[in-house]
Amino acid sequence: MSSPHILILGAPGAGKGTQSANIVDEFGVEHVTTGDALRSNKEMDISDMDFEYDTPGEYMDAGDLVPDAVVNAIVEEALSSADGYVLDGYPRNLEQAEELADMTELDLVLYLDVDRSELVDRLTGRRVCEDCGANFHVKYSQPAEEGVCDECGGELVQREDDTAEAAENRLDVFEENTLPVVEYYEGTDEFVAVDGEQAPDEVWADVKAAIEAVTE
Repeated sequence: MSSPHILILGAPGAGKGTQSANIVDEFGVEHVTTGDALRSNKEMDISDMDFEYDTPGEYMDAGDLVPDAVVNAIVEEALSSADGYVLDGYPRNLEQAEELADMTELDLVLYLDVDRSELVDRLTGRRVCEDCGANFHVKYSQPAEEGVCDECGGELVQREDDTAEAAENRLDVFEENTLPVVEYYEGTDEFVAVDGEQAPDEVWADVKAAIEAVTE
């Protein structure tokens, strides 16, 4: 198996983006995220679905949630055109997990397991450059000069969705909606839990080993 079908799960701050990028570089698969898939299919004709709008882009421009049925269709299209993939950000609930089972066959379900208190530290410690958007962290990825971007010299700020209150809310939403998805896959042959509290290189070593085990 040269092009595995991988689903990566984990709470906000667990490191899904970092490890997905590693997987793409190492195994040459596509990184499929709900956000990217929606942006790539903004003009998709959904008029036959009898929703309020005729394209996903109209929902996005209005600031409304794109209906699950539309998201499902877009993800299915993205997966069907990918030779291999790492799917990140979907499914977010049990209904979507059941839809995914009808769309594709997964070779591996990776779960990055991180304690809630550690997740809060990671999320609230992030700092973003106001000018270029570069990301830093007060603990894990500090700039050379406090509060100043290494890339462009811009000011580093804490985004509104990285405050303690926002972080706790994001984790509440994950535990209510998406943790049941983790439990849905737990116990299947494809499921592998990885200790996400290790150093990033150690997490990657475990992730890589899990993928190699299903591609041999």
